[in-house]
Amino acid sequence: MSGPAVGPEPSQRVALGIAGATIAAMLDHEEKFLFKEEIVHLANAVAEPGTLDNVEDLLTDVITSPRFDSEVFTLERSLQVMLGARAGTTLVGLLTVAPEVFDEVAEVRIPPEVHERLVAWRARFGLAIDNALNFLNNPDGIQGHNFATQIAHVEERRVLQGRLTLVRYNNEPQFFVADAAVFLGLIADVLDRLGPYLEPDVIDAETVSRLKDGIQLVERKTSARG
Repeated sequence: MSGPAVGPEPSQRVALGIAGATIAAMLDHEEKFLFKEEIVHLANAVAEPGTLDNVEDLLTDVITSPRFDSEVFTLERSLQVMLGARAGTTLVGLLTVAPEVFDEVAEVRIPPEVHERLVAWRARFGLAIDNALNFLNNPDGIQGHNFATQIAHVEERRVLQGRLTLVRYNNEPQFFVADAAVFLGLIADVLDRLGPYLEPDVIDAETVSRLKDGIQLVERKTSARG
């Protein structure tokens, strides 16, 4: 049985829109040609009046958003909607690619204003976006958790909710509140995804017993509806 899928290393992920290719720290002759093609295409995509300003406004909104992590997660899609799929992907890659690769932009014949904006965007937004994408691709581990229940009053109804606290390795807690059905669905998903790959030494007998007791409790409580 094959194990869970493992994604590429972070250094292999930046593709700048070149199908089937990745951009390493240095480019060979063919890669340089493809790279320059992508930059020219991007320059054409931002040539419409006001487009450069619109892109900069979007990047600024993402960087300053209180939901920065989730905004960065959808940044490429937002740029694709604004510029087209190919140019949107190229721009995200260009902002986060290795400095030696970015230097190649200076050799491409594009309007000076576009070049100036690309340089400015990389300096202003590149590091923050790159760090956020690396975090999303390599999320922080969890060293502890806590789960509690609460009753919320929604439209004159009493709704059972759960409150999940996850503590990262840097000791920063994150809190999640959702209806009971959401957490029960999450539990079912976790069991479905982990179950096929479990081995005897992965889980202790006490936890297995708690899972069995929990399933029986859910069955008893929900069967009363019938």
